Amino acid sequence: MSAPTGMRWRVESWDPSYGASSEDPAELSRSTAQLDLDVELPPSSWRPIGPQPAGNDSWPAVLFVDGVRRIDAMAWISDEDQGQDGGTASMALCASYAAGVVRCQPGAAQMVAAEVRRGLFSTAGHATDVLTSAGRYQRVQLTGRGEPVADLSLAVQRALGDVEASVAAAARSGEQTDRDLLVVDGPLRGRQHLPRVLGFIKTHRSEYLPPALHRMVGGLAAGQRTPVFGLGTSWQRYSWYLKLPGGEGAPWAGVARVECPADLPVVQAIELAERSAPELCRYASTEYKDARAPQNLYPIAGLERELRRRLGDQALLYRAIRRASDKS
Repeated sequence: MSAPTGMRWRVESWDPSYGASSEDPAELSRSTAQLDLDVELPPSSWRPIGPQPAGNDSWPAVLFVDGVRRIDAMAWISDEDQGQDGGTASMALCASYAAGVVRCQPGAAQMVAAEVRRGLFSTAGHATDVLTSAGRYQRVQLTGRGEPVADLSLAVQRALGDVEASVAAAARSGEQTDRDLLVVDGPLRGRQHLPRVLGFIKTHRSEYLPPALHRMVGGLAAGQRTPVFGLGTSWQRYSWYLKLPGGEGAPWAGVARVECPADLPVVQAIELAERSAPELCRYASTEYKDARAPQNLYPIAGLERELRRRLGDQALLYRAIRRASDKS
């Protein structure tokens, strides 16, 4: 099967994996981050807060949400009025992305939602869906014309975020209890409306706290967290740092940042921090099983593997895209 008549395009002959990025571009800029350090304790009284006994306050189930993305091919779409060898062209990405939810409870883990999508991301106004022998890449129209590679990569990430929000909402709609916890791998942006939801950030590219409090994070012991603080960049949330068990070596080894919606009452945000710390520590991975231990929690690692499998064979998809391109 070939792309519909009217769109002329060609695929780059390079390995697209070299250009793929799993980072969230929205988190790369801290610039004018606003802090409210008085949420739980005044800055002068900040101290490591130890884990609270879970007891009967533990959640009967924890839902983990994650997504994966892959650039299957880079392409160029010729101007509508030009032949395939003339005029200018717009860059495009053929991408596969998937999101899923795994439900964990004592003694059991089950995937309860998963969705795979494929898209052709381009600023070309006449771009159309691409039909290949391995599936359809649905057109995703971009309006920005800044840095093409960055704009396209960000568009793929945003599309993945939409799918993550969709599967999370679907998994929650089927739950019969209002006592579960939903953990999103990565920033909470776009998912703040979900009840009892946390964002779990594994890597750190910004120093949000003042120097003295930043050093305190490096001194946390396993299971300890910082007090809750307010964090505002282009959006608002509550946040805290948590030291997972197993992190050794550098001071920040094993430290994750956790965030929850800013529209929660302060007492509920603090309660989430207290109750979630032992839950998240329970799922911390170990180094001999995962190179990203302990931050890459076991349920998230398992979910990523299953989602990548569902993306399909990259070489097969690339050949199918090339064949469709050659027939355009």
